[in-house]
Amino acid sequence: MKPIIEVNHLTKEYQLGHITSLKENVFNAFRRLARKPVKQRENFKALDDVNFTIEQGEVVGIIGHNGAGKSTLLKHLANISKPTKGKVIVRGSVAPLIEVGAGVNPEMTGRENIFLNGAILGIPKKIILQKLDEIIEFSELEQFIDTPVKRYSSGMTVKLGFSIATSMEADVLIVDEVLAVGDLAFQRKCFDRMEDLIKRQGKTVLLVSHNIRQIQRLCNRVILLDHGRINMEGNPQVVCDSFYEQSDRKIKTNIDHSQTRAEGSGEIELVELYFLDHMGRQVESLSYIQNCSIHFKIHVLQELEEVTFGFGFHTTDFLYLTTHNSEEQLKINRLPPGDHEITCKVNRLPLLPGIYSVRFGITAGKAARTIFYGESLKHFQVIGNIPITIRDGFFALDAHWIQENIKVIKTPVISIIEA
Repeated sequence: MKPIIEVNHLTKEYQLGHITSLKENVFNAFRRLARKPVKQRENFKALDDVNFTIEQGEVVGIIGHNGAGKSTLLKHLANISKPTKGKVIVRGSVAPLIEVGAGVNPEMTGRENIFLNGAILGIPKKIILQKLDEIIEFSELEQFIDTPVKRYSSGMTVKLGFSIATSMEADVLIVDEVLAVGDLAFQRKCFDRMEDLIKRQGKTVLLVSHNIRQIQRLCNRVILLDHGRINMEGNPQVVCDSFYEQSDRKIKTNIDHSQTRAEGSGEIELVELYFLDHMGRQVESLSYIQNCSIHFKIHVLQELEEVTFGFGFHTTDFLYLTTHNSEEQLKINRLPPGDHEITCKVNRLPLLPGIYSVRFGITAGKAARTIFYGESLKHFQVIGNIPITIRDGFFALDAHWIQENIKVIKTPVISIIEA
C-alpha cells in the first residue's frame, strides 16, 4: 500500500525584495543594454530538498524554530502553494486549518462557510446537512452563525474554521497552531476533539505547534525542521528532547539581560550573584541532581534589624517554580553596614535540564518591609541526563514505585436450594 503523503525533493524559493539606489539602477540598465548579467540578490530557500513519506493513520508533528519552514511545508501539503522544485503527492482529500481565517470567506455567513468548505472538500450537501448542527454546536457560535464572518473576532473565526475542518470526512487533517484558540474550556474541547480523531477514528494528522509537550502527547512521529531542511525525524521523545537542547542553547546565547527587574529602598546593593558546584568550583551551569550553592554578595549602606533573605527560581517567561526563605534557618537580628556574603546550599538540585533565572529579595524589621527585590538577576542552565522514568515538567520527584501483594479474600459460596 502506497503512503498517503509523499514529499520528494521539495524546494521552495522566494525572491527577497530589496530597494536599489539610483546609481545601481543606472548600472543595471547599461548591463542589460550590453547584454551583461545583472547582479541579483540570492533567492531565499524556505524549503530545501525535503523528503519524507507519511502512512495512512499516522500522526506526525512538525516542529522547529520560527522561520524553519513549518508553515510553508503545510501549505504545500494542502496545495495552497506550489513548489519551486520537487513534488508533493497526497492520496486523498485534505482538510487544512493553516492559519486564522484560512478557507473562510469573510463576506459569507458562518452557515454559508460551512457549506462552502464542505463543497471544496467534495462532500455531498446531504452529508453536510447531517453534520451542520454538530459543527455549529461545537463552534459555540449558535447566536452568530447567520452573521457575516467579517464581523467575527479572530477567535470566533478560528473556532468556526476548526469546527468545520475537524468535522468533515477528509482523509488528511492539517493543523497549524490552532489548538490554543478561545478560552481554556474551548481549548480543552479542541484537544479532546483531536484525541478523538487520532485515537478513535484513526485519521492521518499533521500537526504544527510550539507546544512541544502537546506534540509529544499526540504524535507517533516528529519531524524537526531547521532552515528549510529536515534536521531530525523519528521518535517524539528523542526528537523533542533534541529540540529542547537546541532551544536552551539559543536562549542562553540570545538571553536579554534587559529583562532584569530590580527595585529597592537604597539601603542595600546587590554586588554579585554566583554559583558553586558540588566540587566548589564557580560555574555558569548547574548539574541535575547534584549539590550546589548560590552566593549573594551585598553592600549594606546603613544598619538593618531582623533581616530575612529569600531566593527562588523561575522560567525565562516568569513562571515561578520555587522560593526558599532564610527566616527559620538564619537569625539576623542586626546587619551592620559593609560588605556581606550570604550563601544558600542546595542539596540534589531537582530542576530538570533547561534554562532558568534567579530572583532574590531582602526584608527587614518586624513589619518585613522590602529592602531589595529583583527578578531575572542571573540566567543559568541546568544540564545532565534524566532517567526514562521522568517525562515532563520542571523538576524531579524523589519517588519510587513498589509492588505489594494484595490479599485476596475469598467470598464464601452460598447455595440456595429451592424446595
